[in-house]
Amino acid sequence: MTRKTDLAAGWEPERYELREPISVIFESGRRDFFKFLGAGIAVVCAASKTGAFQESGHTRHASEDDLPKEIDAWLHIGENGEITAFTGKVEVGQNIRTSLSQAVAEELRVPLRWVRLVMGDTQLVPFDMGTFGSRTTPVMNLQLRRVSAAARDALIALAAKQWNMEPANLTASDGKVSDQKSNRSVSYSELVKGQQLTQVLPPEDPLIPASQWKIAGQPVPKVDGRAFVTGKHRYPSDCTLPGMLYGKVVRPPSFGATLVSADTREAEQMSGVTVVRDGNYLAVAAPSTALAEKAAASIKAEWKSERQISDKELFEHLKQHVTPGERESVQETGDVTKAFASAAHKLNSSFTIQYIAHAPLEPRAALAEWMDDQLNVWTGTQRPFGVRSELATAFHLPEERIRVFMPDTGSGYGGKHTGEAALEAARLARAAKRPVKVIWTREEEFTWAYFRPAGVIEVTSAVEPDGKLSAWEFHNYNSGGAGIRTYYAVPNQRIQFHPVDSPLRQGSYRALAATANHFAREVHMDEIAASLKMDPLEFRLKNLKEERLRAVFEQGGQQFDWNKPRAANHGFGVGGGYEKLGYMATFAEVSLKPETGELKVERVLTAFDCGAVVNPDGVRNQLIGANIMGLGGAIFEAIQFENGRIVNNAFSKYRVPRFRDVPPTEAFLIDRKDQPSVGAGEAPILGIAPAIANAIFAVTHTPVHSMPMAPQLVSHGFQLS
Repeated sequence: MTRKTDLAAGWEPERYELREPISVIFESGRRDFFKFLGAGIAVVCAASKTGAFQESGHTRHASEDDLPKEIDAWLHIGENGEITAFTGKVEVGQNIRTSLSQAVAEELRVPLRWVRLVMGDTQLVPFDMGTFGSRTTPVMNLQLRRVSAAARDALIALAAKQWNMEPANLTASDGKVSDQKSNRSVSYSELVKGQQLTQVLPPEDPLIPASQWKIAGQPVPKVDGRAFVTGKHRYPSDCTLPGMLYGKVVRPPSFGATLVSADTREAEQMSGVTVVRDGNYLAVAAPSTALAEKAAASIKAEWKSERQISDKELFEHLKQHVTPGERESVQETGDVTKAFASAAHKLNSSFTIQYIAHAPLEPRAALAEWMDDQLNVWTGTQRPFGVRSELATAFHLPEERIRVFMPDTGSGYGGKHTGEAALEAARLARAAKRPVKVIWTREEEFTWAYFRPAGVIEVTSAVEPDGKLSAWEFHNYNSGGAGIRTYYAVPNQRIQFHPVDSPLRQGSYRALAATANHFAREVHMDEIAASLKMDPLEFRLKNLKEERLRAVFEQGGQQFDWNKPRAANHGFGVGGGYEKLGYMATFAEVSLKPETGELKVERVLTAFDCGAVVNPDGVRNQLIGANIMGLGGAIFEAIQFENGRIVNNAFSKYRVPRFRDVPPTEAFLIDRKDQPSVGAGEAPILGIAPAIANAIFAVTHTPVHSMPMAPQLVSHGFQLS
């Protein structure tokens, strides 16, 4: 029997923030509306996804599979030789500005320093859904390669026409088209003088194979790296405009509270202060941050709140508040009930996953300016076009009157898909009639951003005496469906995601629920292996058929020296899988001091196959960074909340990895030049939690079934140093 219910709308269900209504829709008063649009009759329509046009004149596209085919939508070659590429993808620290520039330089056969990227400016770049899901490398890198290759061919054709020759007799390199026989050449800039490359991309265009790359595939330094390390780079929170004011929002005391009354008289009497109350939105703008904070603090607001649960009741709540519906996912293969009834060996496990915060280095920030009927916003977001849509809805404006700029931003990790700060700054700027900047405090970022979903996961398996899995049942409550399907060969499966009424706002986080699902699956696999007295790596390989996944386990194990004798009181652990087109396996070694119960992660290695590697240094940085980030969620990160309030809303209370926590970490790249390049931002984070948990299990014989692990370990007399 095979039965499957697809996830709603094509999204992983845990991308909750993409389905929730925007945080506020502001009133469009008659006076304000006509002030910006002019007197007369106004008709406001909601534009359809396929019918709207973006400001650059190109059709807005509903998916990445339907990208503009015109070269000039993506690429411009200046008369000075500078090459400008345009993309809706954004730079949030993952270094795609460098890897995408490498793609353009490689196919156009020009030095990397000639290439400049315009990213995330909604007036200049083609529509893009957003920078998430490790889609930049498999989609945008490939698109810019195709565009650049087509431009290269067009330039060769121009030279051939100029010289009355066959294009096949000409070559392109170093920004020139050359005829080797006559030893003459012409620069790209000379060829395009007074012209535009208006050709449409051909259906197929031969790209330079990875085995012949000269710029792509190399560990080139980060584009603009010096500006970042010297402080020259300007993040969204650094942006300024003449006459700018500073905004401060008066927050409710708990989630879901409604504003009953507000005494704003004292704030309104302060020089230069503008006060805005619009529904539940209450905020001030002032000439300085200090004055804005003083004005906000002077407002006497009364809020109505409802009682809410605490984190102590979380997992019971998740099991008891399932909300079946379109987001529910059920996958069944074979006959699970029959397989369990006849199984030689069965194992049940239950796992808990806490809410965690993204904790980006740069909190949300936005600068907004109204110029007549045009709204300009500078903000840090992974979805500039999504933020533009939010602004259009909130202010009852057509999207073509809104421009969103996205300066390279101080990290997102899936947490900056929405435009809260942009909405807040724009509303204040409209009232103050001056530019306004809003920067969230660390406490606001910890409290009012969305969290990685918490969850309960239940796993039941059946295995034959020879070590072959015969049945697999897997239930995920709330945390999500990404990575939920097992990649092990099991003839009988029942896998189900159960949506839940979450007590906290939740949404996308690096790798989504694949982290939780891989943790539960891979820890359960080690416990089955232990019950069979089999080596955990051998047990995995016995149940794996996918060759590329087998390869990362095998080659990673060899690099880690998996088969070498363990030192006394040392345990090895492994966790791996497949997600967002990437194959990975992480190995960890943990030591135990029996006299104190102290556990220490001695070393970590991640083997990773992302196809042909575009920038080895960039991928290594992604792997090591993912392991460090994953270490926090694995060991100690957890949101504490009570009655609608976040209790640990500061770094002094919310534990993230510190330098002393990070073990020696090796990134082992399997460079598959015979395979397409894919992303490295998400899959590498999946293995660190199960690898550490399994290494702890190997040395202590204590199963670890919670993320974070520290509270459970302490309850068993252990502590991670």
